[in-house]
Amino acid sequence: MANYAGRGVHGQTVEVIARRILAGEIAEGETLNLTALQEELDVSLTALREALKVLSAKGIVDARQKRGTFVRPRADWHLLDADVIRWQFELGADPRLLDKLHEVRSIIEPAAARLAASRAVDEDFSALEEALKAMIDAHGHPADAVAADLIFHRALLSATHNELLVRMEVVMETGLAERDRLVHGGAHDDPVPSHRAVVDAIRSRNESAAESAMRDLLAKAVRDVEKLRAPKDHR
Repeated sequence: MANYAGRGVHGQTVEVIARRILAGEIAEGETLNLTALQEELDVSLTALREALKVLSAKGIVDARQKRGTFVRPRADWHLLDADVIRWQFELGADPRLLDKLHEVRSIIEPAAARLAASRAVDEDFSALEEALKAMIDAHGHPADAVAADLIFHRALLSATHNELLVRMEVVMETGLAERDRLVHGGAHDDPVPSHRAVVDAIRSRNESAAESAMRDLLAKAVRDVEKLRAPKDHR
């Protein structure tokens, strides 16, 4: 689903309301005062309703006759939507969100690496190698390092040749990018060797080794996050 950051008045309206709901400023079950919102945000009623349609599509709000527009229970929210993940990180999300992201990755990516070892073709190997080169070239440039890491994991999913797994990039991309921004913004180990090990195992068609290498990579990712948490944990 589209990312609404910076998309004019419409996008700004979506973002403001969404952040208030995710922050708990507008509680689950609460009915929105559209007139007050319209005046506060200085937008037309049409623009406000269009923004609410976006949030409705993400399962965050709904509308009923006599009740009006209200916030749905969190259990109904599309928590895997890229915007919803991004909003949570931007609000200073609970650190457990990173833990949940790791759990999702630990289920998906080792299995994806195993599949890639049996299914990857020349184009996939080229894409993975290009991602590794981008990682090397990004040394010392955090934004480039984040982009290169995303390219790698996107190429990995693509190498499975499973269209449903490929679509999982929508689920993982925003959360992974936010995690990477935290890690690459501080001291961290060289990411190339762990990613190279995955590519080498895939290229050798060793499914078990590819799965194991990906698990090692993910374990390293956890250690990188724990290093960031350590100073706060010892205050």
